[in-house]
Amino acid sequence: MSALLLDGKALSLKMEAELAERVAHIKAKSGRTPILATILVGDDPASATYVTMKGKACQRVGMDSIRLELPSVTTTEQLLAEIHTLNANPDVHGILLQHPVPHQIDERACFDAIALEKDVDGVTCLGFGRMAMGERAYGSATPAGIMTLLKHYQVPLAGQHAVVVGRSAILGKPMAMMLLSADCTVTICHSKTQNLAALIAQADIVVGAVGRPEFIKAAWIKDGAVVVDAGYHPGGVGDIELKPLVDRVAAWTPVPGGVGPMTIATLIEQSVQAAERQLVS
Repeated sequence: MSALLLDGKALSLKMEAELAERVAHIKAKSGRTPILATILVGDDPASATYVTMKGKACQRVGMDSIRLELPSVTTTEQLLAEIHTLNANPDVHGILLQHPVPHQIDERACFDAIALEKDVDGVTCLGFGRMAMGERAYGSATPAGIMTLLKHYQVPLAGQHAVVVGRSAILGKPMAMMLLSADCTVTICHSKTQNLAALIAQADIVVGAVGRPEFIKAAWIKDGAVVVDAGYHPGGVGDIELKPLVDRVAAWTPVPGGVGPMTIATLIEQSVQAAERQLVS
């Protein structure tokens, strides 16, 4: 079997070229530049790298970015104050709070403080609820990027049994809702699910979003399935044992180069959408 490579890196480059044209149009029509504000709390090196990557993506499409760095001792109240300031700033069109934040901060309260029209990373409860009910909202960036990838490569979804392994508020749960909206039959599993291997064996589409390196074994996945790995861990591995699968599945996402680039491209796309709605609608 010749498996279809779901190349997120290639698609993200195509998206960026199109987004650069949209940004140029915004500038020409409004005289203003779209701005994404990123908030980094603490000194986690991986988080700092991700924020830097997002800033560079803004530059590539002609946007500006504001990088707000706060110390690891920041309190919930202090972070909320910064978010409220950005909400009120008409020059800021999107806000990203980098996950995770230090343990003393109420992350959910801070996510939910982001104004809906600037929630370009799709992290608020209000945005999740609206998305799940089919109302207009920015989807959580990683699952929304996965949906764009599946659509681009014309992967059939309607009537397919999708198994999502992971239940996080910004990945597993919104992923399940998006697949459900695309007419999949969806099973949500997690690290404590009993008979996990048997459930995954039923899946036409497997999404690994559990956050553990190669937690999902190749032997559990049936021939001809579509395999989407949303994990990334040291050593360049994801949540799924991919190497034994590439010759017997219908389609798969590489790690790296699959879901990761789509997450950033989707964040930038939704930032551009926010700027369009705020500046030229």
